[in-house]
Amino acid sequence: MSVMTAPLPEIAFGGPADSGELFPIREVARLTGVNPVTLRAWERRYGLIQPIRTESGHRLYSRTDVETVHRILDWIERGVSVSKVGKILARDEQPVDAASVAPAGAEQEWSQWQQQLRTAVGAFDDRQLDRLYGQIYAAYPVAVVFQDILMPLWQQLLRHQGLFGQTSEWLFFDGFLRSRTWKRLQTGCATAAPRVLLAAIAGECRELELLVAGLLMSGDELAVKVLAVGQPMDELTLVCEKTKPQALVVFSNHSPTNELPRRLERLALTLDCPLLLAGDASELAQEQLEGTPVGCLGNEGRLMQRRLRQFLRGNLDS
Repeated sequence: MSVMTAPLPEIAFGGPADSGELFPIREVARLTGVNPVTLRAWERRYGLIQPIRTESGHRLYSRTDVETVHRILDWIERGVSVSKVGKILARDEQPVDAASVAPAGAEQEWSQWQQQLRTAVGAFDDRQLDRLYGQIYAAYPVAVVFQDILMPLWQQLLRHQGLFGQTSEWLFFDGFLRSRTWKRLQTGCATAAPRVLLAAIAGECRELELLVAGLLMSGDELAVKVLAVGQPMDELTLVCEKTKPQALVVFSNHSPTNELPRRLERLALTLDCPLLLAGDASELAQEQLEGTPVGCLGNEGRLMQRRLRQFLRGNLDS
């Protein structure tokens, strides 16, 4: 079997050579920064990756395995212990419901769009990037645009910054997406629709993740106003007193601390509107928040908007 030794961008974003290329453990260690001892421990102790074995017993890893290692590192950086990462990865691989299952051929289409976007990003071609963005937005619902096409590519670029120029490419793409997402949110906030405030827990998400969450929650009948990254949590009560939103949504993509449920409960008692938690922290803290006045919206765009509307209807009916 052949051994892939191409530079990291080719591994991250695929192409015609995606079929059947395998990597020895030393190459996976070089590409990911995870030493072979740790890779073997993740396999034996936690079952996080399952390389194939040659007849002589050597491990060989697929491109999917390499990407899984990067995903594991991403969760560890967010504060999730290795022992819990397996459950999160298994959850992420399951479709949320029947409506979220991609139609036949859709994933291939999305991959083709991502390859075109990747080429434009690599050339720092903002005009081509803008044309592709407009075409994608016109062809798909907003949830597909961001969750299935744009954000997966953004995440890949974020994870793979090992070679010269890759950080600049991610910054270019991140800046482009932030500006376009912010404009769409501003347009929505200009309507007379009821307003929901969305604030990030300081240091627990990137600005684009917060902006995209706001866009996915919003709709024709509901405007989401995103507060600036760095908004102090202990001043949210003051902001809500002044703006009188229909709900306050707190957003985090980090593993929740033991203190978070208590902080949210205390905050909820000071508000005249429902308090909700969204993002990856919402999925991880759901059991801890059961029986409290804090609702959980999850981290999946199609469900976040639906759950938000359900919470608001329940609040209005009560």
